[in-house]
Amino acid sequence: MLDDMQVLGREGSLSTTQNKVLRNTYALLSLTMIPTVIGALVGMKMNFAFAALHPFMFAIGAMAVIYGMFFAINANRNSSIGVVLLLGLTFLLGLMLGPILQHALNLNNGGQIVGLAAGGTGVILMTMAGIATTTKKDFSFMGKFLMVGIILLIVASLANIFLQIPAMQLMLSGVGVLLFSGFILYDVSRIVNGGETNYVMATLGLYMSIYNLFTSLLHLLMGLMGSND
Repeated sequence: MLDDMQVLGREGSLSTTQNKVLRNTYALLSLTMIPTVIGALVGMKMNFAFAALHPFMFAIGAMAVIYGMFFAINANRNSSIGVVLLLGLTFLLGLMLGPILQHALNLNNGGQIVGLAAGGTGVILMTMAGIATTTKKDFSFMGKFLMVGIILLIVASLANIFLQIPAMQLMLSGVGVLLFSGFILYDVSRIVNGGETNYVMATLGLYMSIYNLFTSLLHLLMGLMGSND
C-alpha cells in the first residue's frame, strides 16, 4: 500500500512538472512574438538586395547563423542567458520575414493573405496542441519521420533556388504546412509526456515549428490566391 502511494506521489509530481513546463513554454512563446513582430516591421523597411542577388549564399549564411544560435541557446538553456538568446533569435527571424511580407503586401489582396496565413497558423497550433494535450498520446514515434522530412524539404528548397520552378515551390509549401503541423503535435506531445523538461528548449522547438508553418502557409496562399490585378 505504501509503495502504491509512493508511486502515485511520483506520478503526481511528474504531472505537476509537465504542467509547469507547458505553462512556462506558452508564456515564453507569447513573449517571443514581441521581438518577432518588431523584427518583421524593421525587416520590411530594409533593403535585401544581397538576398535577391545571391539567394543561395544568403540562405546558407542565414542557416549558419540560425544553427549557431541554436547551439548557443542549448548551451545556456538553464540560465537567463538562454532566454535572452532565444529572444534575440526570434528578432533575427522576424527580420527574415521582411522580404516575404513585403512581397505579400505588395499584392492587391496581400493583407487578406497575410491575415489568412496568421489565422490559419493559429488554428493549426490550437488544434495540434489540443490533440496532444487532451489525448496525452505519445507522438514521439513521429520524430524520425519528421526529421527525414525536414532534411528532404531543406534540400529540395535549396535546389529550387536554382531551378525556380513555381509548381515545385507550391508543392514544397504544401508539404511544409503538413510537416510543421506534425512538428507542433510532436513538440507539445514531448512536453506533455515528459520528453522535454526544459521550457527554453521546448519554446525554441515550438517557435520554430510555428514560424515555419506560417511562412509555408503564406507561400502557399500567395501561390494560390495572390493577385496583382
